[in-house]
Amino acid sequence: MSMPLRQSLKVGSYLVRQRLKGRDRFPLLVELEPLFACNLQCAGCGKIQHPADELRRRMPVEQALAAMEECGAPMVSIAGGEPLMHPEIDRLVDELVKRRKYVFLCTNAMLVRKWWDRYHFRPSQYFSFVVHVDGLKERHDASVCKDGVFDEVVEAIRFLKGKGFRVNTNSTFFSDDTPQNIIDVLDFLNDEAKVDNMQISPAYAYEKAPDQAHFPGVTETRELFSKAFAGGNRKRWRLNHSPLFLDFLEGKADFGCTAWGIPSYSLFGWQRPCYLMSDGYAATYQELVETTDWEAYGRGRDDRCANCMAHCGYEPSAVLATMGSLRESIRAVTTG
Repeated sequence: MSMPLRQSLKVGSYLVRQRLKGRDRFPLLVELEPLFACNLQCAGCGKIQHPADELRRRMPVEQALAAMEECGAPMVSIAGGEPLMHPEIDRLVDELVKRRKYVFLCTNAMLVRKWWDRYHFRPSQYFSFVVHVDGLKERHDASVCKDGVFDEVVEAIRFLKGKGFRVNTNSTFFSDDTPQNIIDVLDFLNDEAKVDNMQISPAYAYEKAPDQAHFPGVTETRELFSKAFAGGNRKRWRLNHSPLFLDFLEGKADFGCTAWGIPSYSLFGWQRPCYLMSDGYAATYQELVETTDWEAYGRGRDDRCANCMAHCGYEPSAVLATMGSLRESIRAVTTG
């Protein structure tokens, strides 16, 4: 199953408007990072490797809103770090929802129940919590380098669902994962935790990540997902992806990178060319688009991109390919 129909229609109408305006490059979703600080130290993440003074910084809500207004993207994924550590995260979410942006608040869930009384979140069709889940208990706890996290994640999902919120999950898979690992955790999230939608991704090579040994290559990624998707699994899981992106993961389709489609805005500005690489920053989205040499990036162009199949570069490519095909557009609405 692909993304919810209402969300698909909003994104589709946005894409049509961009084409009618003659725009070649525009954002589908912004990876908004209002802080880098986190309460966990995951081996595959490089965010908390920033200096202490950077980890103490928090982006003002007005700055984040201005960036979203300037670029005009219909969706925003609020990441970090751990966004729940931002003192005004609930106000930021509320202001974005008022602007009818689809808001995905990424969290490791460790602070959801512990700090709930600090927040004033309200359920909305435009707002989803996105909980990080990389596997079942042993696997997930190893991924985040702390025992007991998976159990709290499960309780937090139940807690949020009980309060009427949409709850999605985000799962990253590494080279030492197996197809059965993927099947087990997605079965659990789909059938037992009953989350609304799931997002999946092969691990991507953060340059500052402590663990550099378990980022999968392209061939490895395709084999991993093609085996996990076998037997009808892909169609029954509530995956929040376009069908063509899922085809891409298992090697049935291939695309070039479209990094400008999911740009990253952080405390440093608009990151070039994407949130996985740090080739400088731009003050505005327009500057990012106009002054970045997009043709220099992607597999076969930059060695750092050789093994990348991350959604930030290839989900926009799949969405644009879908919009350019009546057959694929119908497929996106009706199947997974």
